[in-house]
Amino acid sequence: MKSNHNDAFQDKSIKVPFVVPNIDNSDKKAIITALQSNLLTDGPVLRKFENSFCDLTGSKYAVGVSNATSALQLSLKSLKIGKGDEVIIPDITFVATANAVLFTGATPVLADVNEDDFNISINSIKESITKKTKAIIPVHFAGKSCDMKNIIKIAKKYNLKIVEDCAHAIGTKCEKKHVGTFGDTGCFSFYPTKNLTTFEGGMIITQTKKIADNLRSVRNHGITISLKQRFTKGHPWDFDINEMGYNYRLDEIRSALGLNQLKRLKKMNRLRQNACKYYNIKLKNIDGISIPDHSNLFDNSCHLYVIKIQKKYGLSRNKLFEKLLKNGIRTSVHYKPLHEFTLYKVNCKTYSTLNNSKLLYNQILSLPLFPKISKRELNIVINEIKNN
Repeated sequence: MKSNHNDAFQDKSIKVPFVVPNIDNSDKKAIITALQSNLLTDGPVLRKFENSFCDLTGSKYAVGVSNATSALQLSLKSLKIGKGDEVIIPDITFVATANAVLFTGATPVLADVNEDDFNISINSIKESITKKTKAIIPVHFAGKSCDMKNIIKIAKKYNLKIVEDCAHAIGTKCEKKHVGTFGDTGCFSFYPTKNLTTFEGGMIITQTKKIADNLRSVRNHGITISLKQRFTKGHPWDFDINEMGYNYRLDEIRSALGLNQLKRLKKMNRLRQNACKYYNIKLKNIDGISIPDHSNLFDNSCHLYVIKIQKKYGLSRNKLFEKLLKNGIRTSVHYKPLHEFTLYKVNCKTYSTLNNSKLLYNQILSLPLFPKISKRELNIVINEIKNN
């Protein structure tokens, strides 16, 4: 049976890929138009993309950067997080969250996650606070918002900064506000698997001008003025550098793609939501399969669809993964907990138990999900899970 979509690794046995980036002809035209400019970085398309991102999220400022890892790193740097400080992060997240903390010289502190939605546990945050704690990075896992109300209460009580990791959550809302607007900064990813892609890229949003100004400078080597300002006023080489910066810019080509994708983000997210709803309907009555809680589906960007495989199902998570792959279906696990990695065993601290993350690691499986996944493809996945 032939799939509607091709496998990224050109494996002809694959009937249902795990993810397919949503690139259409209008995206290609936007890229070609951007290529016709003589200014291919730090230009007007980036400014338009940043302004449109502000419109989407309700943020005052948006700063485009090279990826979400650099967004996290620059956010922490702008908040003066560094050596000797501790930053609380969830144990189940992509390694970039931990790496960004380590880049600053600070120490990641691993907190447990909730068993139901895999977001960072409020109780575990409380147990992880020490005199050295300076910030919390809540990760809005799979597109569902963390409990920002209680995270803000904790942050205010202990005078902590909040950097929201919104890599999964473009379009996600909490109490009618877009995620990323609750903390000091919000960091977004535009990696090819994300709900909006610029191939590689990221965005930082903030409500604070001082932070935004600092971010714009440090993303570009610490240079204090923009490229346009350098070439329209005085001598282009006559600029100052107040602090060390990085080459973390977002160019015009990727900005053009992101700007164009923003126009149909709501539609792409709605298609994801519909696919998740269909999965829920078809998988909800299978013994041993626990489906996500999508009671507030339309406040959820539905970046991932993650099920839990329990003993009653009869197959372990790994056995189901192997069965699905053998039958042409790609799946994955999000994520191997950070405490399992050699680097973080040495360089992270843990003050609370990680019971949920340890349990979940052996249960969770992410099923294929992308905007144009067909009902036929969904049914292939569903039928293979049912036919155990």
